[in-house]
Amino acid sequence: MDYQPVVVKSHPRPSSTKHSPESRYWRQFKHPVFVKEYAPVTSIHFSPCKPHRFAVTAATRIQIYAPRTQKVTKTISRFKDIARSGSIRADGKLVVAGDESGLVQVFDINSRAILRTLDSHKQPVHVSKFSLLTPTHVLSCSDDTTAKIWDVPSQTAISTFTSHTDYVRSGQVSTSNPNLVLTGSYDSTVRLFDARSGQCEMVMGGTSGGGDAPVEQVLMFPSGTVAISSAGPILRVWDIVAGGRCTRALSNHQKTVTSLAFNANASRLLTGGLDQMVKVYDVSTYKVVHTMRYPAPILCLAVSPDETHIAAGMSDGTLSVRRRQPKPSENAGDAAFSAAALRSGAFESFLGASFPALGQGSVKQKITSKPVGDVNEFRVESRRSKRLRDYDRFLKSFKYSAALDSVLRKQVPPTTTFSLIQELIHRDGLRTALAGRDDVLLEPVLRLLVKYATDPRFGEMVCDVAGIVIEMYTPVIGQSPLIDSLFVRLRKKVAAELRLQKELLKTKGALDMVMATAASLAG
Repeated sequence: MDYQPVVVKSHPRPSSTKHSPESRYWRQFKHPVFVKEYAPVTSIHFSPCKPHRFAVTAATRIQIYAPRTQKVTKTISRFKDIARSGSIRADGKLVVAGDESGLVQVFDINSRAILRTLDSHKQPVHVSKFSLLTPTHVLSCSDDTTAKIWDVPSQTAISTFTSHTDYVRSGQVSTSNPNLVLTGSYDSTVRLFDARSGQCEMVMGGTSGGGDAPVEQVLMFPSGTVAISSAGPILRVWDIVAGGRCTRALSNHQKTVTSLAFNANASRLLTGGLDQMVKVYDVSTYKVVHTMRYPAPILCLAVSPDETHIAAGMSDGTLSVRRRQPKPSENAGDAAFSAAALRSGAFESFLGASFPALGQGSVKQKITSKPVGDVNEFRVESRRSKRLRDYDRFLKSFKYSAALDSVLRKQVPPTTTFSLIQELIHRDGLRTALAGRDDVLLEPVLRLLVKYATDPRFGEMVCDVAGIVIEMYTPVIGQSPLIDSLFVRLRKKVAAELRLQKELLKTKGALDMVMATAASLAG
């Protein structure tokens, strides 16, 4: 009869709360690439169209990176002063940026030529963004306390908003209505402007309960009904439909929150702060579902539209890009989409992506045909003998002590170790395996018992093995300080477990009384 290998039993394991499915998803963004700039990275913006190149603003230049290679493809450095807020238009062809001199410039992303110069602000411009619904309009926010909407073709300011009383360092055009503009200022207020009237239609914060900290960032949901602002370490959620009422205030960061970003479908909010942390919120509950740590204070943060990259800029000039490998199902429609775009001639906005070879023939690989014999002939199958593991080979040779030693190594899972011990008990060979050990060979046995004495999966077997070990090695206690210390640790762990079990029994009794009383009152 053939030898039957040891069957490793699988034990039901309590569910671990260390990594939830949400946390596992965000942990897929790994292998961060660190690029060192010579000045703080103040802005990152991903192109809404494929291949989702991203603009990184640092010092007096804007660099355009390819997401696949994380290499610089274009550098725009035609600034007289420190550049701010480089932003790519929805079609991926133009870049707009402000600078410390108050100038706003529009560039061609490929030729890097200056197409338009918008010169009206008197102080640094920290925000410059294209309107998503009206691509020919640009929003600019300046330290001169004003925000402007520009018409790019005519280089004129269509609307100027002057309600703020301090630096305007954040702003956004609504993605649901091109006439609505949300801004945040160092006067501690968040304001909603209407370009049709040119007036401030709503004030959030300040004396209305937003505290007195300067507003660093604002972000509006795609629906245009809810806004989020950060002032100091506090995030606030504003219900625009209810007249700008603050519905939540969140304080999960230890220092100032400097950046806000949504994922692709705006179901998760990512926040970065000077405490070197990025936190991910579930917007349905506003609870933190994941946290990422960075090596320096974070100044800006962005998520690619296809959710494959998270880019963060830091105060020490480090650009960090974390990449997630998308599943094949997520890329199913990419090839057809890219091919259609090439045929339509709109290939300029897809530079840097990989496309299928269009118009080229394909050569089939040669397939070697297997010889087919007579259908009536009798075939004798050759079975390969299954290779036995080390402990099975030792058991087959009745070397019980060597079999036990082979499963006491660090890399062997406890389920395998205790399955072998169970097999030794069935063979009545456990005493043989434990006999004749010196302090070096006895140490791993005692460490195993100490480690799993309180594990509900193996506790009963640990007690049986511990009883045999104590019975066999009581005469030699006191001869080795290491073995003595392990016996003391085992005793303390068992005593602590007994105390815990007594407390649990008391609690169970108290709960039984409460339940019985509740049942009698209900009856």
